[in-house]
Amino acid sequence: MSAIALPTLYLITPEPDLAQSGSGAFLERLSTALLRGIKLVQLRAKTMTPEAYALLAHAVAQRCHAHHANLILNGPALSHATLDSIGADGIHLGSRQLMAASARPRPLMRWVSAACHTPAELRHAEHLGLDFVTLSPVRPTATHPEAPALGWEAFATMASAARLPVFALGGMTPAHLTQAQSCGAHGIAAIRGLW
Repeated sequence: MSAIALPTLYLITPEPDLAQSGSGAFLERLSTALLRGIKLVQLRAKTMTPEAYALLAHAVAQRCHAHHANLILNGPALSHATLDSIGADGIHLGSRQLMAASARPRPLMRWVSAACHTPAELRHAEHLGLDFVTLSPVRPTATHPEAPALGWEAFATMASAARLPVFALGGMTPAHLTQAQSCGAHGIAAIRGLW
């Protein structure tokens, strides 16, 4: 993905709670974000079964593509056939998956991104030829309250040295976009701040 084509706002969905409200409320919330102009979405689901995730991902892909937005998958392992049938634009690797990878996953997948927290992870993402990364947490975040924040200075040091687009993640809102870009970020990624 070229930096020119990459949006500056990257929505990461909260964990879907389909047992409580079904997929309808989740999809409506997604549609609202897409109507606000979000063009890059990561469907993040760490607790769903592969079958439930695949069903939701199909519906999310349809909504994203109807709004000319790109969908990145970040959930349970899916077969190549299921990945292909969803029609997503890419996959996202957690930092453990990133560091365990010896080559770029799914060479047929359009985009591959990863979660980075350290300079070593950034270098490995570059070595694998990934398309972009999130670097976090920049600020304290409710999603990972136990993780120490990098702060803007450390973020700027790492992001400015990176040779691929970096999204600032952790406590971000659209109001942080200018500051993040001044520190070397391509843009910001957020769950609560964009959902």
